[in-house]
Parts: sequence; structure tokens; C-alpha cells
Amino acid sequence: MYALQDVPGKGKGLVATEKISRGTRILSEEPIITVSYDNDSEQLRISTYRQVGALDEQQRRAFLSMHNIHAYRNPAEQYHGIIQTNALPMKPNQSGIFLEACRVNHACDNNAQKDWNSNMKRHTVHALRDIREGEEITIYYLGVHKNREARKEALQANFGFECSCRLCSLPLEQSQESDRRLNEIYRLDGLIGRGGLWGITRSPLRFLRYVDEQVRLYNEQGPDDTGLPRAFLDAAQIAIANGDLARGRIFAERAISGWHMVQGGDSMAVIEHGTLARDPSKYEAYGISMKWRTTVDDAPHGLEPSDFEDWLWKRKKPKYPGQLADLQNRAIFPGFMDLPDDDEVDLDFYDSSDKTNNRPRRHWCFLGEINFFSSIIRIKMEIKDVDGKKIPLVFYTDGRGSELVPAQVQRGYTVAILYAQAHAFKFDEPGIRHEDPRMIKVPQHSS
Repeated sequence: MYALQDVPGKGKGLVATEKISRGTRILSEEPIITVSYDNDSEQLRISTYRQVGALDEQQRRAFLSMHNIHAYRNPAEQYHGIIQTNALPMKPNQSGIFLEACRVNHACDNNAQKDWNSNMKRHTVHALRDIREGEEITIYYLGVHKNREARKEALQANFGFECSCRLCSLPLEQSQESDRRLNEIYRLDGLIGRGGLWGITRSPLRFLRYVDEQVRLYNEQGPDDTGLPRAFLDAAQIAIANGDLARGRIFAERAISGWHMVQGGDSMAVIEHGTLARDPSKYEAYGISMKWRTTVDDAPHGLEPSDFEDWLWKRKKPKYPGQLADLQNRAIFPGFMDLPDDDEVDLDFYDSSDKTNNRPRRHWCFLGEINFFSSIIRIKMEIKDVDGKKIPLVFYTDGRGSELVPAQVQRGYTVAILYAQAHAFKFDEPGIRHEDPRMIKVPQHSS
């Protein structure tokens, strides 16, 4: 399937000797040396020295022939340098030397995926796409897919080379677009992670939008990206935590399918998360919220693929001009807990994650009943939303709220705020900081 050959500009590497189909397990290998970073430097040196000494002659020659970017003065430092340069990660704080897997060179547009299979205690490499006969097999050395400049710095610092793969050789404009996608994927990943269980049950649609956008960016970056299974798992957990077993099962199946391709059916990711695809109600957070309640068989049938994806991701189609809004529609008239936060861009509400150049992707209007008001320095109201939640509404307009006709500021009147956002006040409960007088109306009540 492959052979160790000279690769121009890279030294030795693994090259396909026949066509390797997407999803094929290219190799499965046990380590000849393992190092634990829980040990102090002296323990690590002694352990390494003993393990190298226990190698047979062929293994020892293969180990010593591996590339070493670190200077050394004695055999112990030589061994340590080879391990630092070539070791592949295993379980946390542990890495290993593999005679064949460590020969697989890096490319930022890699055609294969490395993985430590803790179930088999072996390092595996799988084809991410079809690999042609004579094509070099490549993996990605870095932990996170970074932009070009960050990749360049990390590869030079850790491995002593500069990558010249297709992705790193793109024309400037295309490279900048690729970097924009990668940076945005990373930012969205941070938002999803920081939200936690509280976030995905408080604003599930917002977090599902984050994942939907991630998946779109991954697919633009290239098919079958290794980040896709994790994104689909995030979507499954969002759905299931809100009682949606139908979507949860479909998302989980997509995650498992992706991991099966890049890690194999015997990988821990497939084994551990396979339960979600078989019975999503087994997820520990199932039913914390039931606002999206469905049964596992409630998925629609007979839809066009694009319509099915719209259903799956809960994408809202725009209304026709002139069509009246439904006051019961919480997407158009959200409660306070469903509003976007003003300190981050919510892709359920805005068409771009760029704070300086975004615009609403749809219309929404917050409705609240005036419960109390004061006007010592600026108008401040306590208003009650459609869920009965009381929140502060504070006017930070140029006129500090004086733009409102006094007769409009009455207890029991309704405030309508277009494109309202939730704000975290420093010395008050979360509420709405209102700045644009054009975006608020207080309709007169008729007796």
C-alpha cells in the first residue's frame, strides 16, 4: 500500500504504491518507545535511555536515522532530541515513537489523519480522501487548524521547517480567505465551549447557528474536514439537551460516520458516542429543557435535500413582502432570554460574525410592558417581557430618553424595540441598554 521513499525537500516519507481509497486504514502500529511527561527530566532521561537500549539492532538503526532538529553532546541528548522532533501524541501527557507513523510527513492540506486508538493501544492513520498511486501520504502535525502565519511560526518553532503545501502556497487573496474561515471556525468553537450547558439550554437556537456556520465554513475550507465530527456532536448535544431526539439522532449519526472514516470503527470516539445515534435519550443532559421536544422518529420524509437541511438546522426562511407577522412567533417576538447579547455576534440574528460590518439577517422586535419608570438622570424602566420576566431598560440615547413623549411613558403601556440586544450592566441586573431612538416605539393605548 505504501513504501518509505525519498521525498524532495523532506527527506524520507511514506508514498502510496497503489490507489488508497478514502477511509482506508493505512497503518496501525504499536510504539517502540513511550515517554511520559508526568516524570521529571531525570526520570525521563533514564526511561528513554533504557528503552533505546532494549531495541533490537534494526529498530535502533531506524530510530537513530530519524530527523533531529536539536543539537546534542551525548547519546542521551541525541535520543531526547529525536523524540522531541518525531514523537506522536498518545494519551494525555504521553507520546511515542512509531517506526512507520513517525515517517509520515506534514502538510497543512493533509490527505490522511493520525490518531491514537486507546482501545487498541495503537497509532492509526486513515485516508481522508482518495490518495493516488505515487502520492505522498501526509498528516497534520499541529493540534489546531490555524491561519497561515500561525502555522508557519508553530512549525518552525517545533519542527524546524516551513510548509510549502498547496494550502500554504495559495495566492495572497485566497490565503487570506482561507485564514478568515479558519479564524472564524476557531472563534465559534470558543463561543460554543464557553456557553456550556447553561448556554445551549438558555439560547439553543443561537448555539445551533454557531455550529451550522462552523459546518458551512469547514465545507468551504475542504470536504471531510476532521473538525466536522466534533461539530456534529455539538449539534447533537444541543438538540438532545432541549428534548429534540429526532435531530439529535441525525446529528449523532453524522458525527459517528465522520469519526468512523478518520479514526475507524474501533476508535473510542465511535464507541463512546455511538450510544447517541442508537438511543439519544441516553445522553446525560437529555430533557434539561424540553422546548424542542420531538420523538426519535419525528424527522420529516420526502423533502428535497436543501429543505431537509433547513429543517435539521432550524433555518428560518424569509417571509414574503407584505405578509403579516404572527405575534406568537417567538423568532420574531423573542422574550428577553432569547435576545442576542450585545457583546458578541449571534449568527441566528446577524449575517456576519464581523462586529464592524454586520447587519441583521432577519427582523425581530422585543415587546415589554412598562411596570415602573424613573427619570432622575436618564429614563430607566422596569419592563416585563412575554414570559413575565422583569428587566431594566435604560436609555443611553443622546437625549437620555427625552425623545419619548411624556404621555407615552406610562405604567401598563407596551414598549416595542426593534433589533433589541441583551446587555450585562455592571451595577444592575441584565437588561437592555437602548441607544437608538429610531428603534423604539411606545404605542398609545386607547381606552
